[in-house]
Amino acid sequence: MAVFKVLRLGDRGPQVQLLQLALTRAGYPTGTDGVFGPETQRNLISFQKSRNLTQDGIAGKNTWNGLMPYLLGYTTHTVKRGDTLYKIARQYGSTVELIETANPGINILSLQVGRMLNVPFDFSVTPTNIPFTSTVLELALTGLKVRYPFIRLSSAGKSVMGKDIYAAEIGTGSTQVFYNASHHANEWITTPLLVKFLEDYASAVSSGGKIGDYSSAELYQKATLYLTPMVNPDGVDLVTGELTQGPYFEGAVRISEAYPNIPFPGGWKANIRGVDPNLQYPAGWENAREIKFAQGYVSPAPRDFVGTSPLEAPESRAVYNYTLDHDFAITVSYHTQGEVIYWQYLDYEPENAYEIARRFSELSGYAVEDVPYASGFAGYKDWFIFRYNRPGYTIEAGKGTAPLPISDFDRIYRDNIGILTYGLAAVSNS
Repeated sequence: MAVFKVLRLGDRGPQVQLLQLALTRAGYPTGTDGVFGPETQRNLISFQKSRNLTQDGIAGKNTWNGLMPYLLGYTTHTVKRGDTLYKIARQYGSTVELIETANPGINILSLQVGRMLNVPFDFSVTPTNIPFTSTVLELALTGLKVRYPFIRLSSAGKSVMGKDIYAAEIGTGSTQVFYNASHHANEWITTPLLVKFLEDYASAVSSGGKIGDYSSAELYQKATLYLTPMVNPDGVDLVTGELTQGPYFEGAVRISEAYPNIPFPGGWKANIRGVDPNLQYPAGWENAREIKFAQGYVSPAPRDFVGTSPLEAPESRAVYNYTLDHDFAITVSYHTQGEVIYWQYLDYEPENAYEIARRFSELSGYAVEDVPYASGFAGYKDWFIFRYNRPGYTIEAGKGTAPLPISDFDRIYRDNIGILTYGLAAVSNS
């Protein structure tokens, strides 16, 4: 589990936002501006008092432990004589249905005294009002796995800094679908897009409801969805301010100094070594090298450096190997920005690929466009189409300048929920 900093009055950054999120969820509404000001301190002291913790207004180890259930979205309860699921749900602000789902095989008519139950709180696990760091992703996926035990979690590989490149799976169908996000560090808003969809889909499956216009049960039985929501965790942590010191940060500063026209850290797309993970796949890599070198990206850079050879970036190699280990019928790679859909690589036209792209366009309002030549090589989509001749897409979500603000999330999610559901339905019904 992630390491949390000791936080006190005057501190700033994404971990302060996590603290503020936890306090709000615990019943002490606090703005999530990332500034540990007097309001945050007052609410923290109130929380500490309610939990019999030292009332010092400092978020240390014991306070973080007390707040952890509100970051994971669940607590635990040891069954006592006379307990019922209704009483437990009422005690913790949960529901009987949530507790049943989180505890497969539970006998609701005869609870076993002494049994420990996972009790989800009745709020969404996925935060959509704070930046997604690798820590936020780990917390969200861990919480979702407990809430919905039929979600399967694994690691597709490790980043340069040794962080897990998390992979999630949901479904039992033979058709395999793959969604990925945050190849590029400053496009981190695509990570909560996939995590929120995973949560909404799992919720629909557990309740027997619909996801979008489709029966979640039918999709679950026909297709298995695989997701890597954050391909580039080191770079994301640099852009979001989670990584602000140490040798990797200092190395990134040195790389950035060689490219002074690119804002730091907001313009950073690369992995922490300055290699662009989405220019690392063996599909026209030599073409990409020629194009990017001509543009001046001839050494490790915040963006657009192709590296010295394909797949040298561990993040790209992890996704490459993960793909080889599966049999994906369709892939969707999320980037920002421009509200466009790219579906081709060179003159490859996989069966039904254009028709699916047109349907994606109808559902989202995004335009279907040809990939600009300067961006048309060595990406994941390019390699997937080249290697398998199956439908592969790059979706450029949102508009503006990356990193897009989290305030854009709700609109981006509304625009893309149709793509995310139809991506499952299009191949599972074929």
